Amino acid sequence: MLYVLAQIISSIARLFTLIVLVDVVLTYFMDPYHPVRMALDRLVNPFLSPIRRLIPAIAMLDFSPLILIILVQLISNGLVNLLLYMAR
Repeated sequence: MLYVLAQIISSIARLFTLIVLVDVVLTYFMDPYHPVRMALDRLVNPFLSPIRRLIPAIAMLDFSPLILIILVQLISNGLVNLLLYMAR
């Protein structure tokens, strides 16, 4: 059971990372009012906003998506490792 939960957490983290990456790429090519972009922004911006308040853009570069991806990976890896340790 814990293995399944670990796989679910890992899959959700990968999916969310992909959503963040797609959102970043679409900011360069798609109108901000396009329905797809607005939907992705609604998913990602609640997580990016606190990071943007703590770490402002440096030389017009926004590093908050990178920081969010690193945090998601760290948290998911920690949870997966904890679950796998408990499953022993």
